[in-house]
Amino acid sequence: MIVGVCRIKLRMPENMSLKGKRSVLKSITTRLKNKFNVSVAEVDDHQLWQIATLGVCSVSNDSRYANEVLAEVMNFITDGRFEVEILDYEIEIIPC
Repeated sequence: MIVGVCRIKLRMPENMSLKGKRSVLKSITTRLKNKFNVSVAEVDDHQLWQIATLGVCSVSNDSRYANEVLAEVMNFITDGRFEVEILDYEIEIIPC
């Protein structure tokens, strides 16, 4: 079993409230779950209005496939029309 984990730090410059942040993140997480069949959660920066850290996880039996899925997730967020900037991200493939 292979677990692919991606940690994504996002900035939402137009956002002015936690309610607005929740709305943007809900849109992103729902689309990622539906399109890529991955698990997504906000894992850090809960009380900040304009910063969010998402954790994305994919489980597979092939490390290349897990890496490809997470790379596609990053491309989807980058190319999407979300009101976010990607500040940083890291992908880790963990054999179990």
